[in-house]
Amino acid sequence: MLPPRGGRALVPVADDGLLGVGAGAGVAATPAARIDALERMIGELVAALAPEADARGADPGRGRPRVLPALAVWTGLVVCVLRGFDSQRALWRLLASKALWHYPRFAVSDEAVYRRLARAGAAPMERLFADVGAVLAQRLAPLADRTLAPFAAAVVALDETTLDPVARSLPSLRAVPAGADRLLPGKLAAVFDLRTQLFRRVEHLPDPHQNEKVAARGLLDGLVAGTLILADLGYFGFAWFDDLTDRGLWWVSKLRGKTSYTVVHTYYRQGQVFDGLVWLGAHRADRAKHAVRLVQFPHGGVLYRYATNVRDPQVLPLAEIARLYARRWDIELAFKLVKTDLGLHLLWSAKPAVVQQQVWAVLTIAQLLQALRLVVAHRAGVDPFDVSLPLLVRYLPQYAARGHDPFAAFLADADHLGFIRPSRRIRPSAPAIAPECLHPPPPDLLLTRTPRYAHRKCDRRAA
Repeated sequence: MLPPRGGRALVPVADDGLLGVGAGAGVAATPAARIDALERMIGELVAALAPEADARGADPGRGRPRVLPALAVWTGLVVCVLRGFDSQRALWRLLASKALWHYPRFAVSDEAVYRRLARAGAAPMERLFADVGAVLAQRLAPLADRTLAPFAAAVVALDETTLDPVARSLPSLRAVPAGADRLLPGKLAAVFDLRTQLFRRVEHLPDPHQNEKVAARGLLDGLVAGTLILADLGYFGFAWFDDLTDRGLWWVSKLRGKTSYTVVHTYYRQGQVFDGLVWLGAHRADRAKHAVRLVQFPHGGVLYRYATNVRDPQVLPLAEIARLYARRWDIELAFKLVKTDLGLHLLWSAKPAVVQQQVWAVLTIAQLLQALRLVVAHRAGVDPFDVSLPLLVRYLPQYAARGHDPFAAFLADADHLGFIRPSRRIRPSAPAIAPECLHPPPPDLLLTRTPRYAHRKCDRRAA
C-alpha cells in the first residue's frame, strides 16, 4: 500500500467519505498554490513511490545525481495527461518552466526528456497504476455493491478494447497509409471489479488482432475461488467454461446463437420462460464437460438467453441473472472513460514505450475518477451511474479549489445543474419465479461427462 507522504491526507477522517479532495495545509494559502484536486491526489500517490535506483544499477547514493528525478518525470507525465496536453514537448515545458507544483525549474532539453521516456519503458507507470488501485480497492471496500451476487467472493467483467490509431501527423508516421496496422498501438485486456468500479488487472497486448481467448486465461491469475466472471460472446467456448468451473470460478454468459444443447432437467417452463439444466454441445465432436444452467425469457420482442455454472436457481434466480449480466456493460463504460473522456485516442508518440506510459497514466487517472464517483454516489444515496462522470471530471476540481468540502458543494448543485440524473442504461426486465414453482432435480442426476472440444485455432493458442 502507498501511504500519502505529507500534506493533506488522501483519506479524510470523516466517516461518510473515503477520499479527500479538499485543500490541505498550506495548499490553499494563495490562488497560485491552488492546484486541481485530482492533481494533488495523484501527486501524493506518486510521492509515495520508492526512489528510483540508479540507471546503471549502482548505489543511488554514489555518483552524480540525475538532473531530472524520476518522481518529477512520472508526476509530470500524469499531470500532462490530466490537463489534456497532447505531446511529449508539453511534458518538457512543464518541467522546464517551474509549472509543476513545488518542483524547481529543471535545466534539461526537450531531447533529454524524449530519451528519458523512451529508455525507462512502461514499468514505472504500470507500478503506479497497480499501487493506486491497491490503495483505492481497500478504501472503497465499505462502499462496494454487495447486492451483486452476494454468494460470490467477487464479481468481475472481462473484456478487451483496441486502442485507437496513432495520429499520422507524427513525423515518423506521415508516410504510413491510413488504416495500416502500424498505426494501431495494440489493445488492452482487463478485469474490472463491478462492486468497486475499479480495474483489477490490465494488460497491454501489442497485437490488436489477437483473439480474446488467447490472453483470457492469463487474466484469471489472482482471482480467488468463488469469483463470478461476466464476459461477452467473444469469450464463449466450451473449453473455456469448463476451465473456469474446474478452477472454482463462477461465470455467466449470453448463449451464442445456434449453440446446440440437450435439456437434462427443467426447473421451470411457462411459455417462452425457461430455467433448467443442459449439456452444451449435442454432438460428439464438440461437447462440454460440465452441465450448466440455461435460462431464457422474452422482453421487448427479444428472447434473452443466458448460460451459467451457478446451477441452483435459488442461489442465483433468473431475474438476478438478467440484472447481473446487464452490469457487464460497466467495463465498456470504463473503457469509454479511458479512451474518449480522458483522451487516450490522442497518443503522443509512435514509440511503443511512450505509448504504454501514456496508457498507464490515463488508466491511473481513471481509477481515481471512478473512486470519486463512488464516493459522490454514496453521499448522495444514489446509484453510481446516476452521477454524470463527464460532469464530475469537469466540475469537482473547481469546487475543491474554493477551499470548501467539494463533495458537499457538488451535491448542493447536483439537481439543478444536472450532475445527478437518472441513468439511461437499459435494464432487461426478467420474470421473478417463486421458489415453490421450481422443480428440484433428482439426487442422482449426472452433471459431468467426458468432454470433446472442437480444436479451433484460437483455442489451441489459448491453451
